Amino acid sequence: MGKKALVVGIDEYPDNPLCVCVNDAKEVASLLERNADGTKNFDVLQLPNLKSRKKLETGISSLFANDDDIALFYFSGHGSRKGEVEYICVPNEYGETDSIRLSEILETIQKSKCKNKIVILDSCFSGGMGDNPFDGMNAVLSKGLTILSATRPEETALEIAGHGVFTTLLCSALNGGAADLLGHITPGSIYALQDGCLGISWVWRCII
Repeated sequence: MGKKALVVGIDEYPDNPLCVCVNDAKEVASLLERNADGTKNFDVLQLPNLKSRKKLETGISSLFANDDDIALFYFSGHGSRKGEVEYICVPNEYGETDSIRLSEILETIQKSKCKNKIVILDSCFSGGMGDNPFDGMNAVLSKGLTILSATRPEETALEIAGHGVFTTLLCSALNGGAADLLGHITPGSIYALQDGCLGISWVWRCII
């Protein structure tokens, strides 16, 4: 059983380009690929500046299709909100921007047999992912699912000094800032570091 990651960073939006997401995603991928001693960690697929909603949806489905020990999805790019529905945004080959509902992604992940499923979103309005209702008005998250997001459902994400604030702290955590005495890093320890820096201005969802 392995550890797999899909890492997506998008700067090249036709109507509102960004400048930090691809570099942030590359740094996250680099930290996931190798342990501190240089040994292999995650099998990482990077999709920088992809221009296809279908390709992203296929990548997410493939990532969570098997029963791996850990499947991790990281996204850095634009997010949007229409009414009470939150999306991540993907450019397409026609010079337009498509949107994928967070609830659609969550529904795919909910069906996964992976033992541990991790979603990390550095995008505006991304905190709504854990709040999408599947059972009446209650969000039902599957066992082993962790969602880390840069914002609450109604908030925008922040950049500073050429990097996303949330991903900067995430990389600090992965680079040892969230390690225990044995060098182990968990979603809980990442949360503790993030929470200590950002307080309640961001969202974390975890069911184990």
